[in-house]
Amino acid sequence: MTEKPLDLDKHRGMAAQKATDIRRVLAEVESNARDLRDQQATLESHLLTVAAASWPEAAAKARYVLNLYAAGLAPDDTHHRDVVAAVLADFARLSGES
Repeated sequence: MTEKPLDLDKHRGMAAQKATDIRRVLAEVESNARDLRDQQATLESHLLTVAAASWPEAAAKARYVLNLYAAGLAPDDTHHRDVVAAVLADFARLSGES
């Protein structure tokens, strides 16, 4: 028995190697998506359970919700996108971020 691992990919055709690479990338993307969903769930749990201690903290929570809402809007819903952008611009202006 040898300690050196065998490179089985070199014994397969190019199409099979590419299919394996695609499966590996998809598995990595799915894993990252699960991690992001877990992080989002943790953040949202925190937003639900911890009360804002100031107006800037409340605005940060509102920004998060507005961005979620905007992400779900149809691409051609420019009116609601403009409303969200105006509210976010107000938050930035009033908090001195502009």
